[in-house]
Amino acid sequence: MSQLKRTPLYDLHVAHGARMVPFAGYEMPVQYPAGVKQEHQHTRAACGLFDVSHMGQLLLRGPAPAEALERLVPADIVGLPEGMQRYALFTHEDGGILDDLMVVNAGDHLYLVVNAACQEQDIAHLHAHLADGHEIEVLDRGLLALQGPEAATVMARLCPAACELVFMQHGHFEIDGIPVWVSRSGYTGEDGFEISVAADRTEALARRLLAEPEVAPIGLGARDSLRLEAGLCLYGHDIDTGTTPVEGGLIWAIGKPRRHAGQRPGRFPGADLILHQVEVKDHSRKRVGLLGEGRAPVREGAELYDEAGNLIGLVTSGGFGPTVGKPVAMGYVPVAQAEIGTRVYAGVRGKRLPMVVTKMPFVTPGYYRGK
Repeated sequence: MSQLKRTPLYDLHVAHGARMVPFAGYEMPVQYPAGVKQEHQHTRAACGLFDVSHMGQLLLRGPAPAEALERLVPADIVGLPEGMQRYALFTHEDGGILDDLMVVNAGDHLYLVVNAACQEQDIAHLHAHLADGHEIEVLDRGLLALQGPEAATVMARLCPAACELVFMQHGHFEIDGIPVWVSRSGYTGEDGFEISVAADRTEALARRLLAEPEVAPIGLGARDSLRLEAGLCLYGHDIDTGTTPVEGGLIWAIGKPRRHAGQRPGRFPGADLILHQVEVKDHSRKRVGLLGEGRAPVREGAELYDEAGNLIGLVTSGGFGPTVGKPVAMGYVPVAQAEIGTRVYAGVRGKRLPMVVTKMPFVTPGYYRGK
């Protein structure tokens, strides 16, 4: 643990009784004394505060930055309006996914949020493929996620202007005199805000948010169960370099202008294979949601079998869904077994537990898209 990095909120986590664990090169809180289940339920019912300062925050500057980034991702970045955020994927020539990230059109530059474990490789990837004249600035900033149905209630007291944002919109504001960059987004399936703040102001902002009666600190354990119920991928588990966006169920992340019938088709790594899979649909496997029929959770790595006992796939994320009230999981199965309602069996401690292929997300999203 001594060689791990610490976020600006390390001392605050310890003061709140967090159990700290290694995660993506950082000491991070996996849970607080309330426990994972209660933290999960509190976020679904009220409002949770997550420390996601381990994520990489970058600025991309230079001539036509949106056009430059489009050479590395299949998303429509050129068509992204100023002040809006979009989910994107770094792909490689074989069609696999190097990382997933968020991209904000900040006017004359782009603001990127990348996964902590992939930050160094992402920066190297950008430097290797961007033309001369482009600059990558690595930011020293904290990142907080305020998530849950009461998040807007809390934000309305502290920063009413931020409540005018809709899902995936981004803006610059102040909270108690602290300059912040706020997007209306998150990783829980609930309404909420992700707040970027200077590293030396992160603890003050976190304490101010935790002072609100609706807000409780939430650790990595509940963050994982919340995102799983929301059907959201975790890089390195549900998607990776051996998975194409189409196999991962992320066709929606391939912008229509980037497809063969669009204005700017292809021209990103792996485009030929990925766009072929989009159009011909000849990929062999697909990420699906799985709902257990019993109570025993099915974890990552569990093998999946068909009715005849044939091995057909693998669970990539799984656990008990406190909101769903049943075991929930995601995994890969052949396209022929990916139809909603298909019964499969998960191998758990020598037993075959029945599960049903289910539409995701497992919970109704609470994203705020305007009145």
